[in-house]
Amino acid sequence: MAMPYVDQDECIGCESCVEICPGVFHMNDDGKAEVIDGASGDESCIQEAMDSCPAECIHWQD
Repeated sequence: MAMPYVDQDECIGCESCVEICPGVFHMNDDGKAEVIDGASGDESCIQEAMDSCPAECIHWQD
């Protein structure tokens, strides 16, 4: 199963992924998005977060 991950070096902290999929993403103390539970997230929700990310920093990892 593919899991989402956030390239922290590319993240600009816009929070769009958190707004779209709050059960999967959250903002860490550095103001960067990170995955909190990729396994239970709805794949279409995660893909929507990826597609809406202006920094294109969310990717699928096998």
